[in-house]
Amino acid sequence: MKPASGQTVLALCLLTMYLVWGSTYLAIRIGVAQLPPLTLAALRFVAAGGAMLVVLRWRGVAWPTFGETRNALLIGTLMLGVGNGAVCIAEKTVPSGLAALLVACGPLFAILIAWGWGSRPRAAEWLGIALGLAGVAILNFDARLAASPTGFALIVLAAATWAFASVLQGRIRMPEGPMSAAIQMAGGGMVLTVAAWLAGERMPAQVHWHGWAALAYLTVFGSLVAYNAYVYVLRHARPALAMSYAYVNPAVAVALGALFAGEALSLPILLGMAVILAAVVLIALGQQRA
Repeated sequence: MKPASGQTVLALCLLTMYLVWGSTYLAIRIGVAQLPPLTLAALRFVAAGGAMLVVLRWRGVAWPTFGETRNALLIGTLMLGVGNGAVCIAEKTVPSGLAALLVACGPLFAILIAWGWGSRPRAAEWLGIALGLAGVAILNFDARLAASPTGFALIVLAAATWAFASVLQGRIRMPEGPMSAAIQMAGGGMVLTVAAWLAGERMPAQVHWHGWAALAYLTVFGSLVAYNAYVYVLRHARPALAMSYAYVNPAVAVALGALFAGEALSLPILLGMAVILAAVVLIALGQQRA
């Protein structure tokens, strides 16, 4: 069988990020209804990162250098400890679809941060960012539940931190291959474990099976599958393309709400989806001209 080309692998990784991460907002919302938010995130990443490390070491993959390990732990702390942890806390009060809409400001942060480091955005990227934010604004007309100010601030913080770490990851020496994602997840999980303990979180006496199912989905698909896909895209594409998942995730999150929560697919939702997908195409064009 002919091996897949780099462009094919990149496209498959992007599709995985778009669909799986779009669904994780609903999974997080279900999970935090049964488990404390930081504990949910900690269990997810400790399990995923620990499992990957065991498998990689069993297969004989060499341990990275001290500097590479330190950098991977830093990125894991920023992306997963701060970024994902903040989203989990926010989704105690913020609906999953609205959380996905707010995270869509991530690519704008990424382009501005990369610009500050000397990577001048291309015209197609700027247009894609503007169009993507316009799509999010259209979707927001259908939002009927207001987020708490604290939840809003937490999600914006998460988006900015994730964007900064995404750009930084491409500028520092990181472990090769899946070892990078494994250390990031294990490190982020340990930071979240400490944060959960400091926050006084405790496991409830009883957890409905919905909570365990959400945790399993987040661990296997949201972490082991999608996060590895994201790390691959970061290593083989510009930050704007890697961050473009934030434009598709809201559409996926809203669609899942319509299918499983009985939310109507209104005209703003349909128009917003179309505009958001057009923005992704523009960002992809900017990537191809890199």
